[in-house]
Amino acid sequence: MDENVLYRKIAAATRQEILEGRLKPGDRLPPVRAMAARWNCTPGTVQHAYQELARQGLVSGQAGRGTRVVAQLPESLNSLPPLRRAALAHRAEGFLLEAVTSGYSVEEVEAALRQAMDRWRALERQPLLPDEAALRFVGSHDLVITWLASHFPEVVPGWGLQLRFAGSLGGLIALAEGQADLAGSHLWDEESDTYNQRFVRRVLPGRRTALVTLAHRRFGLILPPGNPQGVHTIQDLGRPGLRFANRQSGSGTRVWLDLALRRAGLQSDQIQGYTDERATHTAVARAVAEGEADLGVGLEAAASSYGLDFIFLAHDRYDLVIPAATMERPPVHALVGWLQDAQTKKVIESLGGYETGATGRVEWVE
Repeated sequence: MDENVLYRKIAAATRQEILEGRLKPGDRLPPVRAMAARWNCTPGTVQHAYQELARQGLVSGQAGRGTRVVAQLPESLNSLPPLRRAALAHRAEGFLLEAVTSGYSVEEVEAALRQAMDRWRALERQPLLPDEAALRFVGSHDLVITWLASHFPEVVPGWGLQLRFAGSLGGLIALAEGQADLAGSHLWDEESDTYNQRFVRRVLPGRRTALVTLAHRRFGLILPPGNPQGVHTIQDLGRPGLRFANRQSGSGTRVWLDLALRRAGLQSDQIQGYTDERATHTAVARAVAEGEADLGVGLEAAASSYGLDFIFLAHDRYDLVIPAATMERPPVHALVGWLQDAQTKKVIESLGGYETGATGRVEWVE
């Protein structure tokens, strides 16, 4: 097993025991050699895991006393409202690491979990919908989209919404390849100061396509409670010692960030963690909440969901990208009508960091 994967798995399992109280303040962690035998790895791998836990403020090592859980857990950890959710996320992470190390891809794991969730929802509410009664969404991660997927049968009776988060550019490519019915995109073009239009023309040339505004979103720096490192601007990303959690290449947030770094005169190799790519805004927020990173860039809604600090940097516009032929389908008509409803806008705004003045507006790219 790859050492970089295994040490994270050991750290995640130990962190879970601390969060759940199975390892209490002052308890001694197993000796390095004993833990190495348990996990069938080298002592160096265990030491790396313990160093990561120490960096998160969960354990400390003392000569002659071994490595122990700190007497007082970090204030930021104790004060996070969603601690129960964080513990559940650790369990999910453990399952994901186990599946990946067994040879499954992240995409396969995501698809399997989606199928399992569908089965549970079917038991609770209604029969599973056939594939022909589901719209396929591929695109950039957004908290409204994930909410919508779980409530889609209520929004459009008899229909479901299948999700795959692949970044804004990945969503447009999926449309071009016929692998999606609609995409989610927030790609900013610096030259024209517009969202999505030029990218749609490049990836879907000659195809009449609708841009349906989901919302304008507030995004910025995601920080631990109290902002202990005193971070304030993009320039701070280049400060030595700060660990950054990035979004993946092809995401709209990454496109914006790279342009912002260029304007600030920063090179990617000046930023510790620039290559640490996370697939969603919530993954960035989780990395900060769990002490794996000192900061990230993402949505205010993601920061709020983990009780984190947030420094506003800019607005973006998130559009549903829908080919003209798909716009004629009844479930899509119903979806657009739902977005234009005043009650819908209240639901979106309740998630935090969303502005709905343009929600439901339709713009055509010829």
